[in-house]
Amino acid sequence: SKNSVTTMLSRLFRMHGLFVASHPWEVIVGTVTLTICMMSMNMFTGNDKICGWNYECPKFEEDEVRENIARGMAILGPTFTLDALVECLVIGVGTMSGVRQLEIMCCFGCMSVLANYFVFMTFFPACVSLVLELSRESREGRPIWQLSHFARVLEEEENKPNPVTQRVKMIMSLGLVLVHAHSRWIADPSPQNSTTENSKVSLGLDENVSKRIEPSVSLWQFYLSKMISMDVEQVITLSLALLLAVKYIFFEQAETESTLSLKNPITSPVVTQKKVPDNCCRREPVLVRSNQKLQAVEEETRVNSEKKAEVIKPFVAETDTSNKATFVVGNSSLDPSLEPEGQEPEIELPTEPRPNEECLQILGNAEKGAKFLSDAEVIQLVNAKHIPAYKLETLMETHERGVSIRRQLLSKKLPEPSSLQYLPYRDYNYSLVMGACCENVIGYMPIPVGVAGPLCLDGKEFQVPMATTEGCLVASTNRGCRAIGLGGGASSRVLADGMTRGPVVRLPRACDSAEVKAWLETPEGFAVIKEAFDSTSRFARLQKLHISVAGRNLYIRFQSRSGDAMGMNMISKGTEKALTKLQEYFPELQILAVSGNYCTDKKPAAINWIEGRGKSVVCEAVIPAKVVREVLKTTTEALVDVNINKNLVGSAMAGSIGGYNAHAANIVTAIYIACGQDAAQNVGSSNCITIMEASGPTNEDLYISCTMPSIEIGTVGGGTNLLPQQACLQMLGVQGACKDNPGENARQLARIVCGTVMAGELSLMAALAAGHLVRSHMIHNRSKINLQDLQGTCTKKAA
Repeated sequence: SKNSVTTMLSRLFRMHGLFVASHPWEVIVGTVTLTICMMSMNMFTGNDKICGWNYECPKFEEDEVRENIARGMAILGPTFTLDALVECLVIGVGTMSGVRQLEIMCCFGCMSVLANYFVFMTFFPACVSLVLELSRESREGRPIWQLSHFARVLEEEENKPNPVTQRVKMIMSLGLVLVHAHSRWIADPSPQNSTTENSKVSLGLDENVSKRIEPSVSLWQFYLSKMISMDVEQVITLSLALLLAVKYIFFEQAETESTLSLKNPITSPVVTQKKVPDNCCRREPVLVRSNQKLQAVEEETRVNSEKKAEVIKPFVAETDTSNKATFVVGNSSLDPSLEPEGQEPEIELPTEPRPNEECLQILGNAEKGAKFLSDAEVIQLVNAKHIPAYKLETLMETHERGVSIRRQLLSKKLPEPSSLQYLPYRDYNYSLVMGACCENVIGYMPIPVGVAGPLCLDGKEFQVPMATTEGCLVASTNRGCRAIGLGGGASSRVLADGMTRGPVVRLPRACDSAEVKAWLETPEGFAVIKEAFDSTSRFARLQKLHISVAGRNLYIRFQSRSGDAMGMNMISKGTEKALTKLQEYFPELQILAVSGNYCTDKKPAAINWIEGRGKSVVCEAVIPAKVVREVLKTTTEALVDVNINKNLVGSAMAGSIGGYNAHAANIVTAIYIACGQDAAQNVGSSNCITIMEASGPTNEDLYISCTMPSIEIGTVGGGTNLLPQQACLQMLGVQGACKDNPGENARQLARIVCGTVMAGELSLMAALAAGHLVRSHMIHNRSKINLQDLQGTCTKKAA
C-alpha cells in the first residue's frame, strides 16, 4: 500500500515536471504575469493600456531534456512538497501566539515557503529546460556551470534515502494539522474581535478605493517611475540582493566548478595522494607499455560508462580526461570502471637500510624486485659493487627512478652537491633513450627552440625549427626567409645522395695493395663486392668505390644510398661484409679498421668537399632590388662586394676547406639539434660556398646561391626517435621514412637545410654590408649600453 502511494506520487510529479519542461515559455510568462498581478492587486484599472505585451513565444522541445527534468521532479517533488508542508505548519504555529510582531513574521515566513515551493515546482524547471535548449549551440553541447547546484541536489537526495526522517515529518505534519484545526475552527472565536477585524478589512478596502489609478503611460515607464521613487528601505534591500547575486556569480563559480565539473557529465571523487618520503614509503606505479594500450583502456572505460551508468546529462561532451565526474539517479550505481585506475598500494619500507644480503634477496625475488628497496638501499648496493651504476635504469622498476638514484650517487661526488638541482630529469620517456641515444643518464637539457619562416622553397612553405642559445640567430634567419619569400621563393636540387665509409686494410707489400686496387676497379671485382655489400640491407645499395694507396695500406671509400636514415651504421655493416668477402679473394689482406678516416666523418676533409658525402644540394634565389633596399637595408652592389672579399677571398686567405660562407654552421647546428640529428656532423655538413651576383635588367637585383656538397642527415634512427625531435620533423612534414619513395624525406630535409642556410647567409651579409651587425648583437644579445652614437663600419650604405 505504501509503495503504491509512493509510486502514484512519483508518477504525478513526473507528469508535472514533464509538463513544465515541455512548456517552459508558458510557465515562465505565466509565473511572471501572476507575480505582477499580485503586486498590482491594490491598483485597480479600467483599461488594458498597461498590458502592452501580447505575443506568442516560440517553443522547442528536446526529449532527453524533458525526460531528465521530469525524472528529477519525480524524485524531488514528494520530498519538497512534504518539506514545504511541514515548514508552513511549524511556522504557522507562531500566527496563533497573540503577539502582533511574531504573527506578522510568521505570516511572511509561511508566504516565503510557499513562494519558494511554487517557484521550484514551476519556474525553476521551466528555466532549466529553456536554458539547456538555448545554450546547446553557444556552449557546444556542454552544460553550463549554474546548473551544478541542481545536479548536486539530485545526487544528494537520491543517494541518502532515509525513511525514518520521512515518517517523522509525516507524523509532525498530521499533528500540526490537528493543532491548527483545533485552534482556528473548533475553539470559539470572539465575536467582538471578529467584528473588529471585519471593520478593519472594510476600512482597508475603502482606503484602497482612493488608490485606484487610471494609467496613462506604458508598463515599463510605470515601473521605472516606481523604482526611481523607492524609499531607503527598498534601496538597501535591492543593494543587498545585487551584492548577493554578484557574490554568487563571480566568487562562488570557481568553488562550484571544482566541486562538480559539468563539462564532463560524469563525476567521481578525486583521490588525493599523500606525499611520503622516498626512503620509507613508495607507491607501486602502473606502467603503460604503449600509446595503443592507453587508448584502448580509455576507449573501454568510455564504453563501459555509457552502458552501465545512468546519468543525467543534457548534452554529452566528449573529453580526453581519464578521471570523469558523475552523478546518478534512480537505482544506478557508479560504474566500477570509472573508479580511479592505478590505485597504487603503498609499500612500507624501513627507514634504515637493511643488510646487503637481505636487499640482494629482495632484488632477485621475481615477485618483489627493486620497488621493495628504498633509494638508500639501492645506493648501498651500488657502492658495494653488487649493482653496476650503468645498469640502474634496467634494474629499477622505472627508468626515471634509476636516473634519480644515479643523480644522488653523483651529487655526493661533486664539488657542489646541489649542482644538479636545475638539471631536470622527471617526466621524460627514457625508454627511447636507453640503448639508442645516451648512457649513464642524469637528466635532459632543455634548449630554446625558435621558428624561422615561412621559407618559400620549391613552391612550398616551411616553418623551420631551430634549437639554439645564440641570440639574433633565429631573428636574422627569419628576415632572410622573408626576403626570399618576397622575391618569389627559392629553388633547390639534390645533386647526389650517398653516405660513405672508408676502411683501411693492409697487405704484405705495396705492390699487393696496387693489385687489390686494380681488381676492385674492374667490373667483375666491383660486382662481387657490391653483391656482398647489398645483401646486408634492403636500402643499402653500393654506388661506387673510391680507392687510394699509401704504401702497403689500402683505403677504400664505400659510397651507398641509405634510404631515409643518415646511414652510418647501415654502411658500416655493409662495409664489414664486403671486406670479409674481399679476404676470400685475397687471404693475405688484413683489416686494420672499418673506419680509416677516409670517409671522412666529423672532421674537416677536402674529400667531402670535392666528392661529397650524404646529400649534395644546391639552392638559389633572386631578390628584387626593392626587397634588398627595404627589407635587407642595403644595396646589391654592397652585398656582392662584401661576399667576394669576405666569403671567397677571406676564406681562401685562411686556407679554409669548404668554409666559403658567412655562418652556415650556425643554421645547420640549430636545425640538427631541433630535429634529432648528430650535432657533431655539422663539421662536414656545414661545407658551403655562397655566391652573390648582380642580376636583372639594371643589375640591381641580387642573385644568391648556396652549394652544400656534404649534408649528413636522416629522418629515422638515432635522435629522431625522441618525441620532441619528432615533433620538429613533423613541422617540416618529413618525420619518419617515406613509404612511396624511400629516402625522399631525408632529401627534402637536406633541401630545407640548404634553403635555410641561404636565408641566414642573406640576412647576415646584409647586416655586415649595412654595418648593423655589432649594433644588433649589442642591443639584442649581449649588452644594454647606449649605442646611439655607434656608427656603422661599412663605407657603402644603402641608397
